[in-house]
Amino acid sequence: MTNIVNGTPFLREARAFPEEVVSLAFQSSKAYLEVANAINQRTIGIYPVGKSAITGNGYYFSSQKQTGLRQMYAFTTTANINLGFKLTSLASIIQMYGTYTDGTSTFGLIAGTSVAIAGQISFFVTVNLASTTSDIIQFVVGAGAPALVSGTIVLEWASKSSKFL
Repeated sequence: MTNIVNGTPFLREARAFPEEVVSLAFQSSKAYLEVANAINQRTIGIYPVGKSAITGNGYYFSSQKQTGLRQMYAFTTTANINLGFKLTSLASIIQMYGTYTDGTSTFGLIAGTSVAIAGQISFFVTVNLASTTSDIIQFVVGAGAPALVSGTIVLEWASKSSKFL
């Protein structure tokens, strides 16, 4: 295997620092970079509502790294949910998932379909032609689906550039 992109970050357990100030400054800076790189090689578990969070995931559709972002949406009806941005600002939606409750039990939402499925609530992300600033999450409620009281949807995407939403 010659094309591995994620060599496991190795962080030294001990280091002998030189007494000479210039060499000490260089070694201190190098140690800081090694620690930062090792720490940044992990997924960040922050799920905000109303704001995007960097996930720590990197995506390589080309040779340039694209940063992963995540946002959570809370809802109490199956009315459309504004994303807060246009899909054209993303490289790709990577994951979408969610759950809801009828007040007693918790159910999974089926992501990515616009076809009604009996007994299920599903959702998909689509363009909102009526808006120039935000696309939407749209629900599809199949016949006999449990009543919805509240729920959450999580979207994760790859940024199109280094500019975050």
